[in-house]
Amino acid sequence: MAAIVSHGRSTRTIRFVAAPPLPVSWTTAGEALRLCFRRRTLRRTLTIAAVVGTILSLVNQASVIAGGDATVVTWVRVGANYLTPFCVSAAGFLTGTRQSRRLAGD
Repeated sequence: MAAIVSHGRSTRTIRFVAAPPLPVSWTTAGEALRLCFRRRTLRRTLTIAAVVGTILSLVNQASVIAGGDATVVTWVRVGANYLTPFCVSAAGFLTGTRQSRRLAGD
């Protein structure tokens, strides 16, 4: 891909080089962690965690919070309501992208 930039009398061509594609499969724990914490993956897993965590918190803790009876334990439970779907969605992503050990050795 190239763009032509013109400044008065001079014209330059600027070439854009695409970044190498990120791996979409993994075989080691390090590769799995890198995939989990990519911006694209985090955007998906955090969105899922936000939606599902909010619903779970409303269902399970809304009356306690609205009644003013929330304790530290209540807020730990709310945190778990967000952490659980994050972990589940990340695990689902990793399950779908794991490269077979048989294929990895080829």
